[in-house]
Amino acid sequence: MTVIINSENFEKEIKESTLPIVIDIFATWCGPCQQVGPIFEELAKELSNKYKFAKLNIDEERDLAIQYSVSSVPTFIFIKKGKVVGREQGYMDKETLKSKIESYFG
Repeated sequence: MTVIINSENFEKEIKESTLPIVIDIFATWCGPCQQVGPIFEELAKELSNKYKFAKLNIDEERDLAIQYSVSSVPTFIFIKKGKVVGREQGYMDKETLKSKIESYFG
């Protein structure tokens, strides 16, 4: 399951999470974001017992995107124990994204 992040639930969903978190920062108008979206959802279903998966719409939550210094989409932010441990930009296929998740949280 994927959580939609916004300014109202950010503290609870991100700061207080006990699981490592992968945030997909996207825009609805972004082609690569639309391509990687279903892959992100598949991984969320497969790996939900180990990691939390969250999505952040850059157009709706610009301040949160700025907080993470996001300048292009898609951007993936990897957070463990409240700290950013990694970041990746651009489209990735399923195996690449999965290996990135495991490398940052492994």
